[in-house]
Amino acid sequence: MANTNLIKDKYKLDIIKYRYFWLAFTGILLIPCIAAIIYLAVTQPNHAPLKLGIDFTGGTILQYSVDKKITTDDISKIRTSLEKTGIKNPVIQTTMTSSNKDAEVKNLVSIRTIFLGEDKDKTAQITDAISKDYQGAELVQVNSVGPTLGSELLKNTLIALILAFILMVIYISFRFQVEYGWIALYTLVQGSIFLIGIFAIRGIFFDTTVDSLFITAVLTVIGYSINDTIVVFDRIRENMRFLAKKYSSNEIINASINQTLPRSINTSLTTLFTLMALYLFGGSTIKDFVLAIIIGVIVGTYSSIFVAGTVLSIVKEKLAKKNA
Repeated sequence: MANTNLIKDKYKLDIIKYRYFWLAFTGILLIPCIAAIIYLAVTQPNHAPLKLGIDFTGGTILQYSVDKKITTDDISKIRTSLEKTGIKNPVIQTTMTSSNKDAEVKNLVSIRTIFLGEDKDKTAQITDAISKDYQGAELVQVNSVGPTLGSELLKNTLIALILAFILMVIYISFRFQVEYGWIALYTLVQGSIFLIGIFAIRGIFFDTTVDSLFITAVLTVIGYSINDTIVVFDRIRENMRFLAKKYSSNEIINASINQTLPRSINTSLTTLFTLMALYLFGGSTIKDFVLAIIIGVIVGTYSSIFVAGTVLSIVKEKLAKKNA
């Protein structure tokens, strides 16, 4: 039930009063992100807005069997050794296997790198780098994914993202009103641009590439952000239903955002605590994935509080003037 003494309650944060400041601040943050995306799209041969990993460009997986157990520090040493030989951004994973219950457990090191094809010299360089630290390392399997298959995966990924956006807009437009759906789409797009822009900047300065895990992170963030936005919109709709005759739309939107503020912040903080633990103590293989979700959670929370409601207040004002 809506609070009939809504405006008598003191606002913790008068967001609508400074709505143009929040929108301008958001625009300023997006400028370097958009610039980095455009720079990579223009300068890269494939015109991609990000530096794509081997999942999308094609690559080779080499699997080695070693006797010694491999720790996280060992993986960092292997990566350093491979980068010294000219292998950029290798993805290293380890597993343990045995043929039967009584057999000796073997440790397997999987190295994903750029598409090697018939380049036996590069394969030999990787084998030499592994053998320096692990005597008796044996190359047991080589699998290659060609650039054509990688391009197909990229195309399917983009289709999945577009469908996610469209379905969410349709759902929100059906559950609320059409303007709510377009505002939700706007917040999702600007949040996605910010996330992609950060990784574009990292790609320019740190040669960071993205793979299918990054797309998983983007889809996860979209779901998280839209959930937070729906909570805000639901409270605004409830308060509008009971208080529209008593208060202005700006007063109702401002109070509604403040009512959902503790829930949004507390949910985001508990999520971030878990993600930070994963980022600091998890393996290097998932660091970029976790970082993408961390950025997405922060941006999604910011958007639901400072963007979605402020844009809705502007739209409501213009619709009121038009109807008048």
